[in-house]
This record gives sequence, structure tokens and C-alpha cells, in this order.
Amino acid sequence: MSVDAHAGVFAAPKLNKDGKLPLIGMNADEMIARITEDLSVPKFRAKQVWHWIYQRGAHDFSTMQNLPKDLREKLDATYSIARPECVTEQKSSDGTIKWLLRMDDGQEVEAVFIPEEKRGTLCISSQVGCTLTCRFCHTGTQKLVRNLGAAEILHQIMFARDKLEEWPSSGSRGEDGADSRELTNIVFMGMGEPLYNYDNVARAIKICTDGEGISISRRRITLSTSGVVPNIVRCGEELGVNLAISLHAANDDLRSDIMPINRKYPLKELLDACRNYPGVSPARRITFEYVMLKDVNDTDKDARELTKILEGIPAKINLIPFNPWPGSGYERSTNERIQKFGDIVNRAGYASPIRKPRGEDILAACGQLKSESQRISPRRKRDAEVEN
Repeated sequence: MSVDAHAGVFAAPKLNKDGKLPLIGMNADEMIARITEDLSVPKFRAKQVWHWIYQRGAHDFSTMQNLPKDLREKLDATYSIARPECVTEQKSSDGTIKWLLRMDDGQEVEAVFIPEEKRGTLCISSQVGCTLTCRFCHTGTQKLVRNLGAAEILHQIMFARDKLEEWPSSGSRGEDGADSRELTNIVFMGMGEPLYNYDNVARAIKICTDGEGISISRRRITLSTSGVVPNIVRCGEELGVNLAISLHAANDDLRSDIMPINRKYPLKELLDACRNYPGVSPARRITFEYVMLKDVNDTDKDARELTKILEGIPAKINLIPFNPWPGSGYERSTNERIQKFGDIVNRAGYASPIRKPRGEDILAACGQLKSESQRISPRRKRDAEVEN
């Protein structure tokens, strides 16, 4: 396992378990340059490979029927386009699906698909574990193991499309040609802090939004951050996706208590970054997520304080009933308290939808994701390799 010098944490492996170089995670220019150089083939052949991977969802070179057989064999001997192993698939009584996916080095992450009447949202992870230790979040109880690579982030999206049979070859368009895909939206709200893995997240998003790639609109991708201020404006400038802020408190004392990142980036700095987020407008608002914790942050005073600190920011406030997990120590605010809190926020001019908990029975709801992966020290890893 290599070390990501930029993030100061363990990074994704460069090669897969079979010693092959993954093509997924490369942009078009990189993939074309790599294949043409390694295999001495024309650029148009390399571009065909790109289209097969990202537009048709191929995960086996043998299916690329418009490529010569000898080229397919060379590709298979050199590169990998395989998906991660699905360790478990759980389906909630409300239709939510949670997948536990195992990467090539054995580390595991969770991804969740939430079907709705007119859209379907895939919640994906950006890290194995998390470094933030937010007190109300189950993922925060798992120490950060490592960043996910761009390939591993994209794998979650591509795996979901596999399972939902939503590649063009799967007939995901109706008889009238209209797109009938269930998966319409992507949210970076799974395990980890996306802006602490900015380079890999940005690379994955750019491939995801490439019109010649996976081709999902930026307007259908939301990145949720706990407030890594230096990368917020950069995210808007370079990626142009929707921004969601995990806020959860309206003053520094309480937010620092339940979200330690606030000690590094206090509310004033965070909200200034939101005011300067490129593209923010009444037509494209920032979403502020606010988990409702009984007798912690759910009073009328908290609601009024919340609307005051958001003055001047085009915003909507997403109220999230706390989703319990073993040993959390918190309780969900009552429905009546959440509704009253929401009424105050609404009267102040902020849309405040109350998020309906989804997948609670399989620990797939907001703040409940976690895997059993643990960081392996370089010495332990070397010892294990020697033993094997």
C-alpha cells in the first residue's frame, strides 16, 4: 500500500491484486496515451476502449467485439477493468439497497442506492473510514484507513449501474427513446470527507461528467462536506457540482463539541466560503444539512440562530431526523419538535424539507455507514506478504 503524500494518509494501490494496471480512473487523454504507447496501437483503437468502459459499461475486454482479438488479449494481459467484489447486498423494507464493496487490497466501503418515484440517488464513499470523528456519525467511529482512488470512487457508480442494468446495452431507454434509468443522481455523502480526498474525488467527478464518459450532469451531483474551507471555493471553480454543508449547529461552541473540524474551520470562515461559492444563486442554492438531535440542537432558539447566521446565502436547510446506531448516545428529536423547528426556518424564507429516513433497518441511513476495514501498518503488510 502506498502513501498519499498530498493527504498524508495511505492511498489506493497502483496495481490490482493480479499486478495489472486499472484503466478505470484514467481520463480520456491519459487512457489513450497509455494504451497507444504500451501496445503500439492507433489512437482510434484506444478511444474505442474508453467508450467501451465508460459508455457501455464493459468489465471484460472480451466483450469489446469491434476490437481485433489479438488486441483484446493484449489488453486483458496488461490492464484491469474489473469491478470490486460485492461482499454483501442488503435491501431495506423501503427499497433502499446497501452494498458492501471490497477493493483489491481487501479494504471495504459501503454505497447506498435510494430509489424514489421520479429519481434514484446513489450515495457513494470517498474514503475508507473517516478522520473527522463527528460525535453523532457512525462512520466517524471508524478511524481513517485510507483514501479511495478515483477508480474506486467510479467503481461504486459503475457497479450500481451494473446491478440496475442501466448501461445502453441493458436497454435502459424506453420504446420512445426516453431515458428510463433509475439512477439519476450522485451524492458524496457516504463514508469519508470528500474534500480531504480532493484530487481523487475531482478526477472521478470529471470523468463522471464527461460527455464522452459516464455523462452525468454536474447538476445531478452533490458533494457534501463537513467544512474543509480551503477546498470549498476550489470545488466550485473546478467542478461546478452542487454543494451541501454538514452544519448541524448554529454556534461555534456547540458545533465544535459535536463536530471537531469546527475548531480548525469555525463558522465564520465556513459561511464566508459558502457566500463566495462559484455559481451560488437563488436558482442554485447551497444545501445546509442539519441533523436533529434531541435536547442538543433542536430548540426554537437554535432554529432562530440558524436562520440568522445564514443571512445573505442562497440556501435551503435539509432537516435530518437523527438515525440511531449502536452506542451513539443520542436520540432523535420528536416529530413535533422537528416540525416546529422547520416552521421557524420556513417562516424565515428558507425551504426546510424534512428528510425521510431511508434504509434504517439495514444501517444504510444518513450517518450510519461503516465497514470493518482497519489500517494495516507497512510492517504488518510486509510481514503478511512474507508469510504468504
